[in-house]
Amino acid sequence: MTGPTPPADAGFDERLTVPWWFWPIALGMAAFFSAEVFLGRSTAFTWVPYALLLPATAAGLLALGRVRVRVADGELRVDDAHIPVTYVTEVNVLDAAGKSAVLGPLAAKHAFVVQRPWIARSVRVVIDDPADPTPYWLVSTRRPEQLARAVVASRAAARR
Repeated sequence: MTGPTPPADAGFDERLTVPWWFWPIALGMAAFFSAEVFLGRSTAFTWVPYALLLPATAAGLLALGRVRVRVADGELRVDDAHIPVTYVTEVNVLDAAGKSAVLGPLAAKHAFVVQRPWIARSVRVVIDDPADPTPYWLVSTRRPEQLARAVVASRAAARR
């Protein structure tokens, strides 16, 4: 059974991609390490480290940025995890210091955390689900205010 559809402005969709400047740095390091394998000697296999390390580095960067955060159809979805917004009791926008505090001394051992170090801000979504021991979700996002508004709007629409 599905709940009411949230208003169109309540939707949120973001991919937590790595910053553009990670690419030249990571690929440059991979090329440097590839060059180091044969130390400048010319052999028939000089191309092999490049053929292995450059695509592997690109695949790693793509994998790091594959996580998607969405609010749609009455659910908050973060990567493969999802929870109906009706279980959300509170949404807090955190700056870098707040994120560090929630990840450090204030961390709950059963919290669901999707944290990307290259994204300074995050949202803490407090959960009240009797069947789930997770107290909150901590999710990195570049647009925390929009994510918080989308969750709150979707929750309000689902409760009508």
